[in-house]
Amino acid sequence: MTPDDHARAAADLLQAEETGQQIGLLTLRHPEMGMDDAYEVQNAIYRAKLAQGRRVIGWKIGLTSKAMQYALNIDIPDSGILFDDMGFETGATVPAGRFIQPRIEAEIAFVMKSALGGENVTRDDVIAATDYVAPSIEILDTRIQRADPDTGKARTVFDTISDNAANAGIVLGAEKHAADAFDLRWVGAITSRNSEVEETGLGAGVLNDPVESVVWLARRMAQYGQSIEPGQVILSGSFIRPVECPSGTQIHADFGAFGSVDINFA
Repeated sequence: MTPDDHARAAADLLQAEETGQQIGLLTLRHPEMGMDDAYEVQNAIYRAKLAQGRRVIGWKIGLTSKAMQYALNIDIPDSGILFDDMGFETGATVPAGRFIQPRIEAEIAFVMKSALGGENVTRDDVIAATDYVAPSIEILDTRIQRADPDTGKARTVFDTISDNAANAGIVLGAEKHAADAFDLRWVGAITSRNSEVEETGLGAGVLNDPVESVVWLARRMAQYGQSIEPGQVILSGSFIRPVECPSGTQIHADFGAFGSVDINFA
């Protein structure tokens, strides 16, 4: 793909977000598309949103579970960018029409108190740089069709990364904990939709330890001259499968002693 191709794809995705009309698979439009191309499209979206006045509030990490990696035939996580218009209070209601095909995932969020970066970041570095951890819900959306209606071809990880790793929103729970107050491998959530349990999972599903997920992100960002900044929120990755959230959905994620998070969809 050429720089013009990256810019055109980003513009199409931004228009899809604005209009609520999905675009076709980028991997059908550009069969030669690779990982670097996908992140170039995402970076073009990042630059466009900054130009619109948006502000980066953090980062999301995806594809951290073996199940999702096997499903997409990939062996590494991906990442996306959190912007300041993505935040929702726990218990809030997402307005009708805000998203195209919203889904949610339960995750552990890290809120940073100091900068974190470099190719040699360690687990201890992450814990030292973390202000607190909290229960969270990530809201996913897709500005790209999940499958091509004509061929049946499913979107690939390159489509998803281009689409800001499918990120659309973030909901933080009220509870705040020191990063080493819990064994995060054993922090889990019972996620219910309209009072019925849909998914359960444990933090160990995230690269064996959610802290290691943040290590991965910091090291990946260092390859591009980037770093995690103080005050930013890191969504460390989901330990449940995505839960569909059509209109009228009420979501409750019960993390036990770790806290809880709620979000509703009008």
